[in-house]
Amino acid sequence: MSEAKTIVITGGTGGLGTAVVAHLLGDYRCVVLYNRIEGFETLRNALGSPGTLGGVRADLTDDASVDTAIAEAAGRHGGLYGLVHLAGGFALGTVEESGPDLWQQMLSLNLLSAASAFRAVMPHLRAGKCGRIVAVASEAAFAKPAGVAAYAVSKSALCTLVEITAKELRGSGITANAVAPGSLATPAMKKEGMTGLIPLERVAETIAFLLGDGAANVTGAIIPLHA
Repeated sequence: MSEAKTIVITGGTGGLGTAVVAHLLGDYRCVVLYNRIEGFETLRNALGSPGTLGGVRADLTDDASVDTAIAEAAGRHGGLYGLVHLAGGFALGTVEESGPDLWQQMLSLNLLSAASAFRAVMPHLRAGKCGRIVAVASEAAFAKPAGVAAYAVSKSALCTLVEITAKELRGSGITANAVAPGSLATPAMKKEGMTGLIPLERVAETIAFLLGDGAANVTGAIIPLHA
């Protein structure tokens, strides 16, 4: 039996991350990039400390840290098959209300972290001549609602990054896609009594499809997920 393919996951210790990692562990060796060891240990404990789950510390706002972490993950497991980029952030604020700090925060969390992770993982995927990049964008990238200006713009930019990455990788055997869900049924959202939420398992299933052989010819797609 061949060893499971290795994928790197950012944002794996959050509400969505736990569901995605749990879903993927049956088919892949998952290496979670974490900022705080406490968050990673909580994830391991929640999933029963499976042997196919590993972790590497990384600061997603620091290119050198991301390069080192992804290289370490590749070195441990003889290469990489994919990247699942779940990391991001959300903030309210109209254009009038949003100052430079908020814009920088949203761009850093939702766009620049992805650009750094994409760039760092691509040489490792090219070495294997086959691979997958999957990011999580947002329905806000399409709907462009009022009141979340910096968030919606940063997620729209993430979609553009995915589309350009797919074009630059065309013919390499590596695909780049994104899912763009609406409001997610995270524990925090359910606790607030929100309705019309998308089950986390639906997001995980879509990501799993994009990682699989059946999506080998799907690239540059931004897949909306609605409740």
